[in-house]
Amino acid sequence: MSETEESRAGREEVWIEKYRPRRLDDIVGQDAIVERLTSYVERNDLPHLLFSGRAGIGKTTAAQAVARELYGEDWAEHFLELNASDERGIDVVRDRIKSFARTSFGGVNYRIIFLDEADALTSDAQSALRRTMEQFSNNVRFILSCNYSSQIIDPIQSRCAVFRFAPLADDAVEEQIRLIADEEGIELTDDGVDALVYAADGDMRKAINGLQAASVTGSVVDEEAVFEITSTARPEEIKEMVTRALDGDFTAARSQLDTLLTDEGIAGGDVLDQLHRSVWEFDLDDEAAVRVLDRVGEADYRITEGASERIQLEALLASLALEGD
Repeated sequence: MSETEESRAGREEVWIEKYRPRRLDDIVGQDAIVERLTSYVERNDLPHLLFSGRAGIGKTTAAQAVARELYGEDWAEHFLELNASDERGIDVVRDRIKSFARTSFGGVNYRIIFLDEADALTSDAQSALRRTMEQFSNNVRFILSCNYSSQIIDPIQSRCAVFRFAPLADDAVEEQIRLIADEEGIELTDDGVDALVYAADGDMRKAINGLQAASVTGSVVDEEAVFEITSTARPEEIKEMVTRALDGDFTAARSQLDTLLTDEGIAGGDVLDQLHRSVWEFDLDDEAAVRVLDRVGEADYRITEGASERIQLEALLASLALEGD
């Protein structure tokens, strides 16, 4: 196979799986959590675990790494992964989990059930899960993963060691995507790295997916390729829009918004998220920053309740423009 064919074959793989850490020590950006999990594995004394945090920061990877280190090559036989957002009913807890928990096995003290997005389980299903955790605690350990631990009922939380995963630091994301670029033979510019880190916002999965998608469009991954493929607005475009509104020029601010939504195809919710992230980078005085955040919060609430994204974003800019006059 030629070098070109090998490169093409490599890029047909999903990089988030290809470069998923296999061992706890390979997980980046979660040092304190890795240290605690490693101590459990070394003692072969795993409690029920609750992993809490946003998407793409290592929860599933950590669960699989624990299983790999406990069971070696046979880890998949002793590891059941379920996604609660797809299978939310109480029957999932009663049937699939109990069936796995009751299955006979040899050579290990306990098996692991990993329940992803556990906060999507109904209250009844969580109550059934609590009883199942009690019933099979001798031979099964549960690892629950969720975005919001507040959505998990207290009886389950009290039975678990809770690990709160933080968004990954920019330098951790940068280190990983540079390593992958080197492995894949991709020319990655410095502004391309900065763009990937900005677009990821602490989400390693998003950064790696963005790198893979951008690498397909050309031989060089630069800022322009990243922002185009990830449907992310440049920070300076968001800043220009807000600054014009604060200066009282609503027409110009609305025109900039229309460019982002129509010409660049960026979702209104993503524009709002980027605006919220970037407020303190705009060199605004405290009063102006507070006004922007207040309007962002109001627009976000209304959009969540079902209002039109475009109308709410235009209303946000109009409010800032009126106050700026």
